[in-house]
Amino acid sequence: MSEIADAINRMHRRVGTRQVEASEARTVLLRRTYDAEIADVWDAVTSPERIARWFMPVSGELKVGGRYQLEGNAGGEILECVEPERLRVSWLYGPDPGFSEVEVRLTPEEGERTALELEHVAVVPDDFWDQFGPGAVGVGWDLGLYGLALHLAGGGLSKEEAATWHTTPEGSAFITGSGEGWGEAYAASGVDRETATRTAAATIAFYTGTQA
Repeated sequence: MSEIADAINRMHRRVGTRQVEASEARTVLLRRTYDAEIADVWDAVTSPERIARWFMPVSGELKVGGRYQLEGNAGGEILECVEPERLRVSWLYGPDPGFSEVEVRLTPEEGERTALELEHVAVVPDDFWDQFGPGAVGVGWDLGLYGLALHLAGGGLSKEEAATWHTTPEGSAFITGSGEGWGEAYAASGVDRETATRTAAATIAFYTGTQA
């Protein structure tokens, strides 16, 4: 379990708000450093073949102005692509997704390492946010970026293993640690501790399949 704890602790999490299109959007930001050169990390987050190995299959016209679709998940438009530093896309899911964008930023560090920041900005229905808080998307991104870490290290889970990983002791420990981490980040943003704890518990129950 030490590897799981290390993965949780490597991630910096921040919760905030931003004004977009005359509405207030919620923001979640994740930051961690990978033991890989920036060119390798950039290729891993932009190459369709590699994205499928650590995240999920993606199709579409993968260039600025083109549209992409993740298999069984979000799709949208590629809004900005500045190799090897920044990728920004709209992130749309469901019949009425509203405003939602994801931006990935890479910065080289000493020792052939790379810092990655992922920021998700979205207008979220109040009732959904009140129930789950930032962990609803934050835990999902934690899982994705953990998959990226495994991939960059030369490992990873098969599609079958990934589908049931949340039921394993390791998967449950990761989700619990991630959910609690987002609860702490939510409290640090200024919300009261009771709300932060309640929403984190709801998120953990959802992702582990123990929600009543």
